Amino acid sequence: MSLLSAVDLAALLTLAQRAGAAILEVYAGDARVRRKGDASPVTVADELAEAIILETLGRDFPGVPVVAEESVAAGKVPEVGDAPFWLVDPLDGTREFLTRNGEFTVNIALVEDRVPVLGIVLAPALGVAWTGVRHRGALRHEADGSRPIAVRRADPARLVAVASRSHRDPETDAWLARHGIADTVAAGSSLKFCAVAEGQADVYPRFGPTMEWDTAAGQAVLEAAGGQVLTVAGDSLRYAKPGFRNPGFVAWGGLAPFRAI
Repeated sequence: MSLLSAVDLAALLTLAQRAGAAILEVYAGDARVRRKGDASPVTVADELAEAIILETLGRDFPGVPVVAEESVAAGKVPEVGDAPFWLVDPLDGTREFLTRNGEFTVNIALVEDRVPVLGIVLAPALGVAWTGVRHRGALRHEADGSRPIAVRRADPARLVAVASRSHRDPETDAWLARHGIADTVAAGSSLKFCAVAEGQADVYPRFGPTMEWDTAAGQAVLEAAGGQVLTVAGDSLRYAKPGFRNPGFVAWGGLAPFRAI
């Protein structure tokens, strides 16, 4: 039986919200930062949120590996093999957190058969969350309720792209120019996947380095909303790769990716 069938989505969303509340407590105060071995920033908010998520997933899903960003940075890298596992980024968009623009997220994803089959992306400072479950659809959650979301039917002559606010690179700019993108909007963290998932943009190209915990939850939301995420070779972006590192990819909405990436 699939692990997905045993997951209570509402309970998992509540877990993400608990982690988000811990992040907001730090956000309202002094968000001290230190540097990890790869020079990327980390705050106590990352660590508090990850501890909350790990404790609950470990209790509710004993024996299921959890690959979480800060644990991996500390050298705790579980073996996942071909079994289901969780991917957790407790605070995606630490730079956005530090600049206080609100564009940071809590990401929780379930991977089965190397595919993200469930994802939660919570933007605690914005009061919004997105969830996606494979073959069941995607939802946007706010204080006044939840509603289904879906990718929009794109006009190939007037494509709108969303690109990274903090990690824009020349390769992305060249791709945007080559594909005649009509307009580009910037966003932080996994909000880029969610913008495509709910029809605010048509495509999100990313060629700079990312890790699996950066993308799994957003990919699950987007694919549940009718989109897809492809590598530069045109294959679906899969998981449990060596080192949990992603290649470059393009996340598409309602436009069939008939062009060369």
